[in-house]
Amino acid sequence: MVAFLILVVIILAVVLSTVYVVRQQTVAIIERFGKYHRSAGAGIHIRAPFGIDKIAAKIQLRVLQSDIQIETKTKDNVFVILNLAVQYRVDTSNVEASYYKLQQPTAQIQSYVENAIRSSLPKYTLDEAYANQEKISEDVFNTVSVEMKEYGYIIVKTLVTSIEPDAEVKQSMNEINAAQRKRAAAQELAEADRIKTVTAAKAEAEKNQLHGEGIANERKAIINGLSSQFEELKKSNLSNSDIMSILLTEQYLDTMKDFAESGATNTIFLPNSTAGADDIRAQVLSAIAGSKGVGEK
Repeated sequence: MVAFLILVVIILAVVLSTVYVVRQQTVAIIERFGKYHRSAGAGIHIRAPFGIDKIAAKIQLRVLQSDIQIETKTKDNVFVILNLAVQYRVDTSNVEASYYKLQQPTAQIQSYVENAIRSSLPKYTLDEAYANQEKISEDVFNTVSVEMKEYGYIIVKTLVTSIEPDAEVKQSMNEINAAQRKRAAAQELAEADRIKTVTAAKAEAEKNQLHGEGIANERKAIINGLSSQFEELKKSNLSNSDIMSILLTEQYLDTMKDFAESGATNTIFLPNSTAGADDIRAQVLSAIAGSKGVGEK
């Protein structure tokens, strides 16, 4: 009975030593007598017992990320700190190389990235580097992916996450941008003032034009009215001189009425006798006659 139990224990130990499980997104490296034998994917597997087959390592197949910080300089000799994120994974078709060829894959990737950055970034000035971050990432990706493929690693993505110049350089850039924005704002304000002035001048010109046209139309209407009145008075057998005297006196009195009705008009003294009115009429006629004589000369 004891021998049977011992036999069962031995068989169970052998079975347990031969059966192993590999988790999802993992590959097991199996060595036989210290030499690479095969790669085992996810699931349950059987190996040779008594140390013949050994699980040397279990390799992750998930995408990994390495954050790298590099100090270098640009084309215009500005030293910057470049922060990159490199995403990579093991090539499932070349798991053997990923385990046996590189002892520290992350350090090797970083070395290739640094070399690629120091070849790419000096092509650009600081401003161009900010504008061409995607191009720099692409240059790094093309260089590193080719180099790491030989070692069983696939570079999924390289991202330039930030470009940090020295604090003094950053302050100078901010001051330059602020000055440029102030200059642009001043130019915009000057342009707005110019447009405002031109618009006001055009409006004033249009107003004066309309005012002149209004005065011309008003005078034309007055002339037409006087002409009509002259023809009507002529039917009363009055002489031309008497008719002109009546019309001019009427115009004068209308003008005085307008002065009186205007709120801004100061006090005007007028004669209150008939002789005074005749004197005003005579003065108006004399003034017209005098201006006519000057014009004829």
